[in-house]
Amino acid sequence: MNAKNPCLYLIPSTLGSDDPELFLPKGTIDIIHQLKYFIVENEKTARAFLKTCKIVFSQSELIILELDKHDQKQDIQTFLKHFKDGHSIGLLSEAGCPAVADPGSLIVAAAHRLNITVKPLVGPSSLLLALMASGLDGQRFCFHGYLPIDRDPKSKAILKLEREAQINKETQIFIETPYRNNTLFKDLLSTCNNETRLCVAVDLNTSDEWIKTMRIQEWKKQIPELHKKQVVFLLL
Repeated sequence: MNAKNPCLYLIPSTLGSDDPELFLPKGTIDIIHQLKYFIVENEKTARAFLKTCKIVFSQSELIILELDKHDQKQDIQTFLKHFKDGHSIGLLSEAGCPAVADPGSLIVAAAHRLNITVKPLVGPSSLLLALMASGLDGQRFCFHGYLPIDRDPKSKAILKLEREAQINKETQIFIETPYRNNTLFKDLLSTCNNETRLCVAVDLNTSDEWIKTMRIQEWKKQIPELHKKQVVFLLL
C-alpha cells in the first residue's frame, strides 16, 4: 500500500484459531491484503498467520521486520523509515491486540512522534473477552500484566491486588507464562481470602476454551490443569 499519508495499522491476530475469518472482520482482512510491510515479534509465526489470511502478495514480496522485546538497544527507527517512502506498515501481535500486553507500544509511540497516522483495527482481545465472560465488575478494572516470579514478591503482589479489589471494588486482571500457570494458581489459592472471586479464562477463541468464575474456597475443591495453556486470571 503506497500513499502520500502512510499509516501504521495495528492488526489483531487470532488467539489460536486456524481460520482468521471466524474472528477478524472483513475490513481488517482487507487491509492485511493491501500491506507488504509488517513489524512482528516472530517472523515464522507471522508469515504463517498471514498465509491463513490468504494474502494476495507472495511470501517473497513481504517485508517482515522483527521487533525483539529483549533487545533494549534495538533501533526501532529503522523500522519506521519505510513510512518516508510512502509505505504503510502493519504492526502484528503474536496473539490478540498489538501494544496490549505486547511490546508493540514502542512502535506506536515512535509513530506518534513522527506524526504518522495510527489506525487500530478490530479483532480479539483476550483481556476484554475474559472480562466480558467473568461476571466480575466491567465498569472498574485494572490490568497488571505479569506478577513477580519469585514466591514471596508474588504473594505480596497478590495480597495487594486483592486489597485493591476489595477497597476499590475493581476487577484485577493479570496473566502468566503458560508453563508457570499451575504455580500461580496454587499461590492464588494459598494467598487469597476464601470469599474472593477468581475467574480463570483458558485458551479463548479456540476449541479448548473454557471460562469459570468461583470463590477461592470452591476452586480448592477442583484444581484445573493449566500447564501450557493461555490463561487470563481475574479476581474481585
